[in-house]
Amino acid sequence: MYAVEQYARAHIVTDTADSPDDERRVVPVALRYDPETDPRQVHITLPGPHEWVFARELLEQGLRVPVSKGGVRVWPLGRVQTVMEFHSAQGVAVVQVDSKALMRFLGRTYTVATPVAH
Repeated sequence: MYAVEQYARAHIVTDTADSPDDERRVVPVALRYDPETDPRQVHITLPGPHEWVFARELLEQGLRVPVSKGGVRVWPLGRVQTVMEFHSAQGVAVVQVDSKALMRFLGRTYTVATPVAH
């Protein structure tokens, strides 16, 4: 088995942007899944680097309905965008990503391995 890595473009969505251009700024987002080390989790890395690790199931559900767990919230924004909100001691990061990129990533994670039920 091997890790799945994919890069996507995301828009920063925040009320603390210094200018309207900041809100429309496109940033790279790294999506990672490693079935060998953590078969139930996905890793999302934003520039900085800021990495969040959360349940793959949360990302999958968040494509259809609003969900949250811990410091992560995911919800669909219409049919083509998904919003991910990450809370940490340093503040809140909110990004908007094309849902197709997230679905493609999730599809690839399920082709490399299926989590073993415990």
